Amino acid sequence: MTVLRIVPNLHTESVSDAEKFYREILDLDIVMDQGWVITYSSAASMHPQINIIASGSSQADPDISIEVDNLDEIYSRVKNSEFAVLYDLTLEPWGVRRFMVRDPLGKVINILQHE
Repeated sequence: MTVLRIVPNLHTESVSDAEKFYREILDLDIVMDQGWVITYSSAASMHPQINIIASGSSQADPDISIEVDNLDEIYSRVKNSEFAVLYDLTLEPWGVRRFMVRDPLGKVINILQHE
């Protein structure tokens, strides 16, 4: 057996609330819209992963980690938006640059780029 994809399901009262963040900040495309569920995606090839995080292990416990290839641009977009940065842009000792932001659904998003 092979896991082909892992999809987080984020619950909200209004699926359209996510568009400003996931489409405008992260440039994700809408690949399915059923009205009650909207799927955002990228054409990039990804490997399924799940992080298991001990509660209280960082300044904010992220709900999702999103790796990008343009971290500085995404960080700039977030800083110029109404979204709150919870953990400022940092180069971590393990070679990952990242920051955390709260999306419009209230989820903590860890946005990162490997050095």
